[in-house]
Amino acid sequence: MVLPVRSWLANEGGKHLVLILWLGANTWLFLRTFLLYSTGQQYYYLYKMLGLGLCISRASASVLNLNCSLVLLPMCRSLLTCVRGTHMVSGRKMRRLLDKSKTFHVACGVAICIFSVVHVSAHLVNVVNFSVSYSDDFPALNVAHYRGEDPRLIILTTVPGVTGVLLVLILFLMFTASSYCIRVSNYEIFWYTHNLFIVFYIILMVHMVGGALKYQTNIEAHPPGCLRANQSNPEQQGEELEQGEGDERRCREEACFQPHYPQTWLWVSGPLCLYCAERFYRYIRSSDPVTIVTVIRHPCDVIEIRMLKRDFKARPGQYIVLNCPGVSSFENHPFTLTTCPTENKETFGIHLRIVGDWTERFTELLLPGPGTQSEILPMVQQRRYPKLYVDGPFGSSSEEVFNYEVSLCVAGGIGVTPFACVLHALLDGWMEFRLRRLYFVWVCRELQSFYWFAELLCALHHKLWQENRPDYLNLNLYVSQTDNLQSMSEEKYRPLSSRLRVGRPRWKLLFDEIGKTNRHKRVGVFCCGPKGISRTLHRLCNSARYPGTTFEFNKESFS
Repeated sequence: MVLPVRSWLANEGGKHLVLILWLGANTWLFLRTFLLYSTGQQYYYLYKMLGLGLCISRASASVLNLNCSLVLLPMCRSLLTCVRGTHMVSGRKMRRLLDKSKTFHVACGVAICIFSVVHVSAHLVNVVNFSVSYSDDFPALNVAHYRGEDPRLIILTTVPGVTGVLLVLILFLMFTASSYCIRVSNYEIFWYTHNLFIVFYIILMVHMVGGALKYQTNIEAHPPGCLRANQSNPEQQGEELEQGEGDERRCREEACFQPHYPQTWLWVSGPLCLYCAERFYRYIRSSDPVTIVTVIRHPCDVIEIRMLKRDFKARPGQYIVLNCPGVSSFENHPFTLTTCPTENKETFGIHLRIVGDWTERFTELLLPGPGTQSEILPMVQQRRYPKLYVDGPFGSSSEEVFNYEVSLCVAGGIGVTPFACVLHALLDGWMEFRLRRLYFVWVCRELQSFYWFAELLCALHHKLWQENRPDYLNLNLYVSQTDNLQSMSEEKYRPLSSRLRVGRPRWKLLFDEIGKTNRHKRVGVFCCGPKGISRTLHRLCNSARYPGTTFEFNKESFS
């Protein structure tokens, strides 16, 4: 039992600690604000008019302020990449937490949606109470103009009401378009609706300007519940007589009310300015178009693009964001680097699979003309290429491959791209890294997919044999589709054909083998592929039972 707990803590401990702190901050804010509005003397008359709706609406607003400020931070990609590469984050555990930034962004987004529903529901009750419980004694406290005013009219004639309706509509569009099915089927909808966050934050700043909720400013001169000269409510007078004695509870002046100074901007302005500054920096950095050196067509609808950009530096495992105005001026898509610039070679490259509208239109600009059948050997195209902008590079979990003595890299199909750059770095010189053994598993549906990096794998295999380290790379290739199965019969690909298997990996046996041969070590497990493979590996890492061997799970994720 101790070993699985240790493995679970290694993979989930930091993430759950951050989750507990985040939940604790949200809970503390909610309760603190709830108690303030339910027991605070300055809100005595307002609470008497609105009841629990006041407390819940303001408590949920505090939670919304917190999460609307936090949700922006995980999207500051350049900042996270900078922090990852500095001594500020020297520990591997902290760097692995940075890889969960997208998960934290989603958690904050879900919290915003949930508490928005709570906030809106509470304010709908408040609007009804403003109309029903209209106060003749304190006209300044009312939002309604008269008793029984239509609540819909109150919503549509006040600044908080109109801006609240707009915020709900924008949030609804952003939330629904963020669903997995829409992101996969039509990424453009997700992209454009998510950029409505700019309008969202502008309206959010204006939302509190109307000052619908007011607090009492003269508590000393007018203690809440004191006796006034002309008491309009006999029941209220009886209640107040019980609370005080004689002149001690008499009002020296009428109650004065004023709206709260808007506080949302205090929460949001800092992260929003930081995010805007980061986006401006990225805009300046990516303003010069890259030079496309070559475009190579590979089998199975994959193309390789090799580019050149002045002063571009990147580390293996990082990714870039592409923008092609010829396809769409506003859409940006992330792609992992498959080759990085080195001292001897300034070009860098990516491999992308033609899936979806954007990649199809982009490929048509790169390789115009009627579609040709993909061949095993790549076909080089020479022509005038469209204008292309590159933003990045940005950090990812694959950078950590070199920081373990033993690493297991698992790729599914085109998910091999993060590890291709790692293999290129090992080919240039493996001895400079801490890594001493690499298990590489690549699962593809079609045999032709292995030709994307067949020459790279063979070159690395021959280099390690020449340097008397054949055990450095443990290579396993799996082809899952058996229809019309052929073999890699070419002589130069013989090292791959001997490691090619039909079917799917037996993950439990693989983990048993790695655990037995690498006792008392931390093994980095890296995955980029289908969710099914990722879930299986994650579960095995959390439940590993090998004395002294800990499997740390790292999943590739673009933020």
